Amino acid sequence: MAENCSFRGKVVIITGVASGIGLAEAKLFLAEGARVWGVDIQEAEQVKLLETKYEALFSFVQCDVREKTALATLTELVIKDSKRIDIVLNTAGILDAYQPSLETSEEEWDNVMATDLKSMFLLTNNCLPYMLEQKHGVFVNMASIAGLVAGGGGAAYTAAKHAIIGYTKQLDYDYAAQGIRANCIAPGAINTRMNQADFAGDGQMAKEVAAQTPALRWAQPEEVASLALFLASDSSDYIHGAVVPIDGGWIEK
Repeated sequence: MAENCSFRGKVVIITGVASGIGLAEAKLFLAEGARVWGVDIQEAEQVKLLETKYEALFSFVQCDVREKTALATLTELVIKDSKRIDIVLNTAGILDAYQPSLETSEEEWDNVMATDLKSMFLLTNNCLPYMLEQKHGVFVNMASIAGLVAGGGGAAYTAAKHAIIGYTKQLDYDYAAQGIRANCIAPGAINTRMNQADFAGDGQMAKEVAAQTPALRWAQPEEVASLALFLASDSSDYIHGAVVPIDGGWIEK
């Protein structure tokens, strides 16, 4: 990264840090010198390794992002220890097994909405007052190509990801003049644990997805993390309310 992209001294919260894109983001921001608070409902071996390697820079908080009280406690902990919050990466999310509306129960709908969408709203509103006081803060929210086109998920997931894009745009619109930036990323086929069902058996589903992608491959989570790093950096200070696809050309078709 260029020198003006240094994150030394920046305080970053990353949700969904136990695997996939969230884990890749944590590794990259830590390598850039950021103070990272990693959040997930479960602790993984990779997270423990980060705690050991970056003892002074990384803290893991086991937290269910669907729980309002848990997110409030998280925010209070970060402020008490780090005194500020500079960047929030709302990365946590779940899939919905591509279920159409009639096959989606109310419980499943609510769970996807709470995990993928409402968690962003809750954590954002916890952190925003501190950022406004600082007159600076950055949000990078994880959307999806399912937030731009149909077919990237089921009814609940597609609705949630479309809503994330709308929420991010409005968030930036409302607070940009006060030093806040909010953008979102729209990944396509990313090889993460969340998508491992596509690689099951002989991996035929994964092969078909790659064949339908103009770039003819899946991306690695580190590629999405690099985009998040750029969007959180001073180099992207004039990028506001944007949706940046990283999909190998999927939505250009």
